[in-house]
Amino acid sequence: MSDIDFSRLRISKADGVATITIDNPPVNVLDVALMSDMRSYLLSVRDDPDTRVLVFQSADPEFFIAHVDMTLIDEPHAFDDFIRDTPEGLNPFQAFGELLREQPQVSIVKLAGLARGGGAEFVAAADMVFAAEEHAGLAQCEALMGITPGGGATQYLSSRMTRGRSLEVILGANLVDATTAESYGWINRALPAVELDGFVERLARNIAALPQGVVAAAKKAVPAVDLREGFRREHDAWAGLFERPAAEKLIRGGLKAGAQTRQGERQLEALLRAL
Repeated sequence: MSDIDFSRLRISKADGVATITIDNPPVNVLDVALMSDMRSYLLSVRDDPDTRVLVFQSADPEFFIAHVDMTLIDEPHAFDDFIRDTPEGLNPFQAFGELLREQPQVSIVKLAGLARGGGAEFVAAADMVFAAEEHAGLAQCEALMGITPGGGATQYLSSRMTRGRSLEVILGANLVDATTAESYGWINRALPAVELDGFVERLARNIAALPQGVVAAAKKAVPAVDLREGFRREHDAWAGLFERPAAEKLIRGGLKAGAQTRQGERQLEALLRAL
């Protein structure tokens, strides 16, 4: 097993399975550094025939990816480098999810803790998601910040669940437990926490051990839905709201009230609703 050094990721590989451990304390916010590391790694492994499965997990048992870094509201040029490499018709956050969705390897998220906003969008972009019944949770909490999701959630959710449930997730803006997420189609399966590691490891190794060409053929035969037109509509809706005063007020208020701290993130929806 070999390790590759990144500032926000720990990578290990064995038997065709790469395990990517997200480690961006205190709560794994999706900041520029984490997005840069993830993008660099995904591009570097794209043409590696010896890597057949990517398993994403968190070094923090409470938080998978909290959400996009809210302090970026004060850094308008933070994503200039991303924009230069972003495919036409996508914003940088949508391109981030699509990079994962278009990987030739099978991508599996092992969700032991919480994923909100951009973190939940990353989860939904993966091929498969398995979550701990007792501890995992997902939320698209953007509405509580005066905006709608802008990194793919409106399209990913619509391809996984009914329109009514998608609107419930986006406008209800509540934390959804793993069992409910499974019933909605948001994730593949909710498992007891003590079984999660073993289940994902067995599945990943079994897939990686398949004869050469099987994974590629399966991903080609079960194609990803073309969401490009939907991404355009999503970006226009998100950008239009982001420019309004309410979004800035709520995002700054959230940070002042404790968002992106461990305590604040444990009850983020309540914190934002209280503003």
